[in-house]
Amino acid sequence: MHLAELLALRSTPGAGVSIGVTRRCPLNCAHCATNSTMTSEEAPAELFLRFVDSFTEECHPEVLALSGGEAFLRPELVRQLAHRARAVGCHPTALSGMFWARGSTIPPAIRRAIDELDHFSASLDIFHEMEVPRESVFRVLETLLAEGKDVSIHLVGLNATDPYITATSGEVMRRFGTQVPMLVNGVTPRGRARKWLEQPAGATPASFQADPCGLAGWPVVAFDGTVVACGNDDVVDGPAPAHLRVGHVATDSWPELFARLVESNLLRAIRTFGPEYVNDRQGSGVVACTGYCETCQNLSADPQLAGNVAVLMSRRTTATLEQQIGRAEQLAGPESFIRRYGEPAFAHLVSLGAPA
Repeated sequence: MHLAELLALRSTPGAGVSIGVTRRCPLNCAHCATNSTMTSEEAPAELFLRFVDSFTEECHPEVLALSGGEAFLRPELVRQLAHRARAVGCHPTALSGMFWARGSTIPPAIRRAIDELDHFSASLDIFHEMEVPRESVFRVLETLLAEGKDVSIHLVGLNATDPYITATSGEVMRRFGTQVPMLVNGVTPRGRARKWLEQPAGATPASFQADPCGLAGWPVVAFDGTVVACGNDDVVDGPAPAHLRVGHVATDSWPELFARLVESNLLRAIRTFGPEYVNDRQGSGVVACTGYCETCQNLSADPQLAGNVAVLMSRRTTATLEQQIGRAEQLAGPESFIRRYGEPAFAHLVSLGAPA
């Protein structure tokens, strides 16, 4: 499954689900958003297997995205999750920091796990390269491409002007042509990067225009099994605010979680209007608009908001608008998603080699 095909589904609520199969990682990258170490936590394998076993042919996400930490510290779990997901028509994918690529061959257990995937993605940035040589990553990708596997690179730089992005993406294209699409992001002030990455302070506008959130549609299974409605690392780390907590895989099945995700009035409003607009127009003034994600994470603190939003989302005109926005996002395509949530100047790289 091509990267562009995966991203084309991002605007559809419940079309995918992400699982952090472990928070552990053997690398010590300075920008790590999850602040992972080899002593970080991980939940029992049975917890995640039970959840994926709740997928059915009639009700399953289109995409199962496995990550960490470093997902391939648990290669047998990755293999089993991917195998069970594929059995009901779900497309399993995984992202790796490539610690295991230093050797001359792919370790057998990791090879078996990758064989079960419909898409494999490798992280590549200046921080990973301090521990895993770029040539080692390229060698693995060449092996997988020769076997017909869809692959991509998650390329990260400090920001859009970082020469590392331009130089590295250029080398990837010289080496692989259009065979390896790239999703390009800048470093965010999360995890370890919070200590050293400076972010310009933004001014709070006098009023807020509708700004739909495209990241509140694919739930994330956190490292302890809690299911949240977005992948913001502060939310995943928990405790998640009530309106962003969808459930827990120890007690809830995929059909139950999917229903909550798509039926929640507040999540629907966030996806349609954005958190700041919702707070500004429907809130009681309890929550201050202090930033897009920050405002969203505080919405549960307003006791009047849920009732006001329920009235708004019950209107026929709102339902029509919600459908139109969803349709417009789908028509805009995967590059539009990256222009919003990645580095816009490099959005075209996700479509390299995409099916016509």
